[in-house]
Amino acid sequence: MNNMKQFQQMFLAQLKLTLREKQAWFWGIFFPVILMVIFMVIFSGESNEDFQAQVAVVNENQNETSDMLLSQISQMELLDIKEGTFNREDAEELVEEQEVDAAIVLPASMEETSLSLIINKENEQGATTQALSGILDKLIQQANLSAAGATQTYQLQFESVTSGTNELDYTDFLLTGMIALAIAQGGLFGMVDLVEMRRKGLIKRLRMTPAKMSIFGLSDMAMRFIFSIIQIVLLSLIGVFIFGANLYINFFSLIVVFLFGALSFNALGYFISSFSKTTEAYMGVANIVSFLMMFLSGVFFPIETMPEWIQPVSHVLPLTYFAQGLRDSMVYSTSLASSTLWIGIGIIFLWGAIAYLIGSWLYKTKSIVATR
Repeated sequence: MNNMKQFQQMFLAQLKLTLREKQAWFWGIFFPVILMVIFMVIFSGESNEDFQAQVAVVNENQNETSDMLLSQISQMELLDIKEGTFNREDAEELVEEQEVDAAIVLPASMEETSLSLIINKENEQGATTQALSGILDKLIQQANLSAAGATQTYQLQFESVTSGTNELDYTDFLLTGMIALAIAQGGLFGMVDLVEMRRKGLIKRLRMTPAKMSIFGLSDMAMRFIFSIIQIVLLSLIGVFIFGANLYINFFSLIVVFLFGALSFNALGYFISSFSKTTEAYMGVANIVSFLMMFLSGVFFPIETMPEWIQPVSHVLPLTYFAQGLRDSMVYSTSLASSTLWIGIGIIFLWGAIAYLIGSWLYKTKSIVATR
């Protein structure tokens, strides 16, 4: 039997096994779709709205300084000033009950030089608090310049560029993250058949036939590539046509990132199968690895928003670089000339190569022990 004939028969056999494997379909297709729809429904609806914070202003003793600051604060479109007259105790109660995002206490006399920002302790590290702090800090700087009689010489002009024609939002970020997660889970959970085949002695019997194990592995890899392409197409269609995601794809970059990512996560699944004695053990380890990477790899939210002490862990995980690589090639249309893209690909490749080598060694070692 020639190699092409062997490949065709083994590919059809692998395809039938995959179609029968309900767990692979759930974790590879249905779970990412369900998860993506839930997150997009929850978060994408507010993603295009401008930031605005509601604040209560305390101006108990009106004076020239407080009136000047109040005039400048009132002109800021980002601040929604709650109507009414408040003293400090009233303002603190409003913040405590979370009826407003913060309270601003203006100077009680012309001689005072401090402006107080009252925020809720639970929201101290929140994005709204950080934004308000930055806004008021800029206001104070401008007031200091005005008091000193200095003119503002330097100004910051903020510009952004993108290969797309529309503004990118959270929907685009989440879509590419979910595609990366789906392909990763396809590789992590897709090798469960090897555990069952080894337990039943099918791999040992296959080695005793004229069939080549290299062609067996190639056919399995080809089938999983097709499975991953289905994942990309299906999730992209849902994201673009149902939730309005924007994709600006560099196909050359996408193909390279996809190939390295799919191979590496298949290698991780192969590694897990090499030491798992039962299907239950395999699924347990795969679930732990999957959920760890799911929440620490920037799939749902940028890594920069995570606590600083956990970010180093995120920068080690392969899914972090796979998700970023897909984002670069599918959203930002990054070319293959990008050094950042190749650094991420290199880390993905390193994970896959190490996992494959250790897995192969474990398979070979167990095979030798079993023949003694």
